[in-house]
Amino acid sequence: MKKIILSVLLFVLLFACGNKSGGNGKSKKIGVVLSTLNNPFFVTLKEGIEEKAKELNYELIIIDSQDDSAKELSSVEDLVTKGVDLILINPTDSDAVGNAIKIANEAKIPVVTLDRAANSGEVVAHVASDNVKGGEMAGNFIIEKLGGKGKVVELEGIAGTTAARERGEGFNKAVNGKLEIVAKQTADFDRTKGLSVMENILQAQPEIQAVFAHNDEMALGALKAIEASKRNIIIVGFDAIEDAVKAVQDGKLSATVAQQPKLIGIFGVETASKILNGEKVEKNIPVELKLVTK
Repeated sequence: MKKIILSVLLFVLLFACGNKSGGNGKSKKIGVVLSTLNNPFFVTLKEGIEEKAKELNYELIIIDSQDDSAKELSSVEDLVTKGVDLILINPTDSDAVGNAIKIANEAKIPVVTLDRAANSGEVVAHVASDNVKGGEMAGNFIIEKLGGKGKVVELEGIAGTTAARERGEGFNKAVNGKLEIVAKQTADFDRTKGLSVMENILQAQPEIQAVFAHNDEMALGALKAIEASKRNIIIVGFDAIEDAVKAVQDGKLSATVAQQPKLIGIFGVETASKILNGEKVEKNIPVELKLVTK
């Protein structure tokens, strides 16, 4: 009789241990599709996902879309085939990602978007910074630095992404009627393109007092072009990646709006865990922003 009781107690103890952290996390598999891992911001976001998934005992399958919406689509198809329980996706493009999300919807796999939203398909939750507010913060900072007047340039991110649209919306909302935007061009969130686009703008525009770039990669590219021109121009980026924060500390960039990519990743897994455990979650889950200056 004692042996039976001990066996029962041992079984209960093992069952309890196997079901802690993340509810039923041990048996759950989360698919993660990131727009690119060629950008420090998304590398940090991935680290946040990995850290929280390890803590909650979830298995991860992480795929890099390499900024290619066709690869993104095939990646989601692959995750569906592998039988993941939930998909965290950072879209390459807010419009194009809808097709990938609909594949997950048909397979009854819940989807959570990170950083960039989706314009179609059914998404349970969206975890991101308030990009509109961040754009406004950048605009208001430049207005203050310029004393309420001046000529500015806006370097836009990838067309079709919510991040580019919303950051631009917030910036324009802040500066309209106060500053003159003399050039507005896309550089696809890319440092090399930021450099070449800024070089062309500097040749075309003899008077520029400030630049707002939709991300730090473009801001750092613009910085290189501006340093070569030996012109004194305020530059504000967005994301607070390590290189940009150092440039701010060195007095080369004026400011960067700090998203917290690691926290976006952590919140993403926490949200996934709640969904998988049958809990209700908010449709939009905001992650705090701050302005980094010297």
